[in-house]
Amino acid sequence: MKRAWFEDWFDTKWYHELYRKRDYMEAERFIDVLIDYLSPGASARFLDLACGKGRHSFYLAEKGFDVTGVDLSEQSILAAKARAGHQVEFAVHDMRQLYRAGAFDFVLNLFTSFGYFEQDDDHVQVLKNMRKSLKPNQPKARVVIDFLNAKKVIKGLIPNELVEIGETRYEIKRSLESGFVKKEITVHHPEGIHQFYERVRLFELADFELLFEKAGLQMVDTFGDYLLNPYDLEADRLILIGAG
Repeated sequence: MKRAWFEDWFDTKWYHELYRKRDYMEAERFIDVLIDYLSPGASARFLDLACGKGRHSFYLAEKGFDVTGVDLSEQSILAAKARAGHQVEFAVHDMRQLYRAGAFDFVLNLFTSFGYFEQDDDHVQVLKNMRKSLKPNQPKARVVIDFLNAKKVIKGLIPNELVEIGETRYEIKRSLESGFVKKEITVHHPEGIHQFYERVRLFELADFELLFEKAGLQMVDTFGDYLLNPYDLEADRLILIGAG
């Protein structure tokens, strides 16, 4: 069976090199603002769903919370575990499967780690799993999704980009395709040429409202950036807060 794009691309050294300069300060500011908004208790448990190498997970742990980070990429989880010590629990996991029912006060899905699948039934299943991961009878339990603003992505699409890192040249082509934004990445390296792609569904707020309803989630709030300013069509992000 052909592997999905995210199963291949996220586990390559090329992916980690191209995106090596993640903004840790921005991530930490967002977590600070989010904690102020969510007001978690000292014993709150967080699930960082699609955690990558754990930049949000580690900062939450530094704040004293119980944190579990899961991701499909084995290489990302190995890197996170190498740094983690006993601070954070990390595991390789596919978000389409329920990780741990009723175990968490908050489930976070950050930095556009949603919208990867061909079928919307898979997206609904992920949302159902997020809801089922929340502790029952906990009125403050919340799901947080940090997604792109589809309108802004479409308006500001850069069709072609060239990135050079050491001996490696990344030729990046972006396009819109059947409701997805697609990124084709051709890696030119002395050892050969490799091709990968990313494909993310351009969900808008109305789409999420329907997905939330199908998953049994209530939409509590929407925000447009990492300072939790109001969402509008010109916003940098679409941040969604849901309750079970």
